[in-house]
Amino acid sequence: MSEARVVVPAANSAEVRRILRLALPPAGRLWTAIAFGVLSGGSAVALLGVSAWLITRASEQPAMMYLSMAVVGVRAFALGRAFFRYLERLAGHDAAFRQLGTVRSRLYARLVPLAPDGLRGIRSGDLLTRLADDVDELQNLALRVIQPLVTAGIVVAGSVVVAVMVLPAAGLGLLVMLVIALAGGVLLNRWAAGSAERRIAPLRAALNDALHDLVANLDVLTAFGALGAGERRVREASARLTSAVRSRAIGLGVTAGVVSLLAGGATVWALAVGVPALGGGTLSAPGLAVIALLPIAVFEVFGTVPLAFGAWRSVRASAERIASAAPAVVPDGIPVDTVDALSLDAVAVAPEVVLEGVSAHWPDADAPVLRDVTLRLEPGERVLLTGLTGAGKTALAHVLTRLIDHTGGYRLGGDDVERFRQDDVRRVVGLVEQRPYLFDADVRQNLLFAQEAATDDDLLAVLDRVGLREWVGERGGLGAAVGERGALVSGGQAQRIALARALLADFPVLVVDEPTANVDAAAADAIVRDVLTTAAEDGRTVLLISHADVPPDLVDRTLRLENGALVP
Repeated sequence: MSEARVVVPAANSAEVRRILRLALPPAGRLWTAIAFGVLSGGSAVALLGVSAWLITRASEQPAMMYLSMAVVGVRAFALGRAFFRYLERLAGHDAAFRQLGTVRSRLYARLVPLAPDGLRGIRSGDLLTRLADDVDELQNLALRVIQPLVTAGIVVAGSVVVAVMVLPAAGLGLLVMLVIALAGGVLLNRWAAGSAERRIAPLRAALNDALHDLVANLDVLTAFGALGAGERRVREASARLTSAVRSRAIGLGVTAGVVSLLAGGATVWALAVGVPALGGGTLSAPGLAVIALLPIAVFEVFGTVPLAFGAWRSVRASAERIASAAPAVVPDGIPVDTVDALSLDAVAVAPEVVLEGVSAHWPDADAPVLRDVTLRLEPGERVLLTGLTGAGKTALAHVLTRLIDHTGGYRLGGDDVERFRQDDVRRVVGLVEQRPYLFDADVRQNLLFAQEAATDDDLLAVLDRVGLREWVGERGGLGAAVGERGALVSGGQAQRIALARALLADFPVLVVDEPTANVDAAAADAIVRDVLTTAAEDGRTVLLISHADVPPDLVDRTLRLENGALVP
């Protein structure tokens, strides 16, 4: 089986650096964790060194007074190693986890202006991986990159100084072996595991995307006999990810083995220069034990250094994926609020909609989807917009709700919409989508997010207006579950729930996109009638987008869109 290539969109390097800086905990918290790490690593090295000195010195049977301080030191360093290690883990993870919330909220805030049309190039499973797994990977910037490097650097430097003070030749040998271990370990880890570490994040996203597609479309795949193909795609994605993880593990194991061999080499070096020094009287027996065993403890602390460079590759790969999901520059075709954008609450805006010579295209697409559209919707007017699939009807709805940008004039109550914040425009012009999204919760929660202050009586009243009160009563009340993406309700019921949400939100102008696309003819007629009568109450302006016929008495006029342009 050939391995599929995982293509990750290029990310702006400045944006990657910004995300990496954002992932770093505050300096105070980070240095606190590093300080505890230095104390823990230093205690580990000191424990082995003092223990070696104590055992060797005790064999000479001196008076107890010469050993008491070393005995206390062994106990103190043994307790300190575990105690400070616990504090390092506690402080380091607390700082990293706190920062992850900031990173995730910032990323989400960057994604909101792009949704839904600016995210068309990213599959939902991949996007979920970037928001979850890739953001989680950023914690390792502090935990597995910076903390180990700084901690090991300080402890190793101190240990080399101590070794030089005991026996300069042994200290020099230890330094040489550490330099070789650093260069060799980093290069070996890069050769053995570097490619796998960079591929793991996109491969994990590919697996999650395959799983998401399989679960979300299980009914369709089963109906068309394509379930086996979906399962095979999941197995292949899992096999590729497993292979990359295994390659990384092998690389880490080989690197750790080489570092251990060099630790043994440092010990052999120490013995080679220490034994003659002992015979010459320039080094005591306890001193020989210290310089012989010191490299073992030093290399235990140092062992995280080559692995930190591997962790850096994984962290950077995740940062690049996050940066490509939320680019610093908004894609062409997505509207952006100006710095001096006004609030609609601060100005009087009548729900009159005027488009003059409006053209638009989907984000990052060259071909226009709307061409020179001129349209006027009077307050309280009910207008039907028809057209074949692909004529640009949905694009017009997205222009009206500021989901995609436009050229030409677009005014609300005589004021250019570009003067106002997009969210405020969307509070005036609401959209009921062709496939309304229902949360995996009950009916009450699916309505409350449109009007949080609504009471149960308010919710039942609006359900009655859209013809669902009796149905809700039969299902057990507002607590009835609707299932994931509305799996437990019919297409017509989902459309009515979406219409009820729009009524609760009280949009002065309501755009309803293809409400009959997923329902039978009888239900379609009832939904259209409800939309054009119920939704038009209280002077609300309604633009109904539909390819189906609508009784002429329900609308004030009918428009037709062909190839992105209105025709007479």
